Amino acid sequence: MASDPAPIDTVVDELLTSPACTEEIRTQAPSAPGLYAWWAPPAVLPELVGPAHPAVPDLRLLYVGIATKLRSRLVSNHLGRSGSSTLRRTLAGLLLDEQSYRTRWTDRVVLIDDDEVRLTGWMGTNLRVSWCTYPTPRDVEGDIIRALHPPLNADHASGTTLQVVKAARRHYYDSAGPRP
Repeated sequence: MASDPAPIDTVVDELLTSPACTEEIRTQAPSAPGLYAWWAPPAVLPELVGPAHPAVPDLRLLYVGIATKLRSRLVSNHLGRSGSSTLRRTLAGLLLDEQSYRTRWTDRVVLIDDDEVRLTGWMGTNLRVSWCTYPTPRDVEGDIIRALHPPLNADHASGTTLQVVKAARRHYYDSAGPRP
């Protein structure tokens, strides 16, 4: 008999466990479906004020996402290619001028290869991630985002934070020039 999925509070509690360094994802993140949360110190992207981590007060929530395979999503997408990660594209847009990232067109706007590597390094230095397995993450994604209020989840953001995120994404896409 299959067990019922965990209640929303249980998922939130698991996402609020001690976040891992990006180097730990390959060995610790499961290949199961679930949700994940990206965290950063308040000095990183200070214009995006997310809720403080309850156990690690020097971390603020930035983003919550879902995955059919957590390890693959975190490693291959979020730590690999801007073309397949909304989080990476948003971070690149926010950091474009400060880090002098360069973009180009493929079938979409992506960072040039060297800058993909630099963004991954920046993420490793500045971000942490927590996760929670859940059999049907899409079913609870909106509830979790509404409960935690991550500033980079634009679909559920409002006010000045939403404007900052939208401007960063626009800046990222515009930086590649007109579509060829």
